[in-house]
Amino acid sequence: MVAGLASAAVLATSGVSWAAYRWITGGLHTSDALDRVGRNAPRHLDDSVNLLLIGLDSRKDMNGDDLPKEFVQDQLHAGSSDIGYYNTNTLILMHIPADGGKVQAFSIPRDDYVQTFNGDGSSQGHFKIKEAYSNAYTGARERLYREGVRGSDLEAGSRESGREATLATVQKFLGVPIDHFAEVNLLGFYDIAKVLQPIQVCLKHPVRDRYSGADFPAGLQELDPKQALAFVRQRHGLDGGDLDRTHRQQAFLSSVTHKLKAQGVFDDLGKLRGLFGVVKKDLVVDSKLNVIDFARQAGNLTGGNVEFNTLPTEGPATRNNEEVELVDQDKIRALVRERIGGSVSSPSPSSSPPSSPPSVPSPSPSRGGGFAGESVKEGGIPCVD
Repeated sequence: MVAGLASAAVLATSGVSWAAYRWITGGLHTSDALDRVGRNAPRHLDDSVNLLLIGLDSRKDMNGDDLPKEFVQDQLHAGSSDIGYYNTNTLILMHIPADGGKVQAFSIPRDDYVQTFNGDGSSQGHFKIKEAYSNAYTGARERLYREGVRGSDLEAGSRESGREATLATVQKFLGVPIDHFAEVNLLGFYDIAKVLQPIQVCLKHPVRDRYSGADFPAGLQELDPKQALAFVRQRHGLDGGDLDRTHRQQAFLSSVTHKLKAQGVFDDLGKLRGLFGVVKKDLVVDSKLNVIDFARQAGNLTGGNVEFNTLPTEGPATRNNEEVELVDQDKIRALVRERIGGSVSSPSPSSSPPSSPPSVPSPSPSRGGGFAGESVKEGGIPCVD
């Protein structure tokens, strides 16, 4: 999605031709999922924009075919196509303020135990938030198959239901609207890292993890695509587990943005076309995302003006025979409202917080808390555990 934002910024400032615009945006996979959700969502009180980044933990391509075993298992240590299924292992909501102020990015831990919803607003029950997509995907696939849908149409329709469920669940959970979204899968992440390599990261401590393949010394270092994927996937051997992995994802985004700016990609149409030509095949974006209009807000994301926040949890527990992270929804909504100010109307009565709002939690490194990735002094590269 960083490449998409870069294209928006360049298109807005360079006066490129219509042909160049069509080339950059042509071939993008688009989704109408947002059109089918959000009717009862809170509304903006200003011109701010909320963008949801979705990282799909799928070992499948866009047609639903397994990615090559030698690529996924042998090179990336990512397991078979049965692992991950269609869970959303990364959910980051980026709030881009109307006044050009600091962008707030909220990472939602994937194991948060919440009420999940389908795109039509019906409840799935209580599950890990990452499972909203896969639950809806499975139900839609069974229904569409009975109706005679096959092949790539079956996969596309099932994934649309998964996207709708994810959008509906995040909107209801945080009490804010989603204006745009971008989805990328495991292969897409690898391709992004491949075209941008080497990726600079900084670790506070050396790590070695046989599950993800992460094997790095402490300090500032440069990673190839395989190492970059191991870096963002590691959770074993980290004190915070999945919460520390969330910080790794934030650090990766911060590093990529810093590198693109330092190399002048945002101001060079030729460099941008080369980057976007590789990345766009792995992206799915909402059909209403107009890159020219969105460019008016995109400058905030390219200037290192992003503050990352990992939403807090209340601790681990066992639900549905699974290890989950319990959450206090009122507390989380209060934290989000405090960070974004008065840019969003109140939620509907059925989902409103209590009349006496809970206090906003202070950042807590052990259970989530705040994380301002761009502010860490390492040449623009944040140091993480």
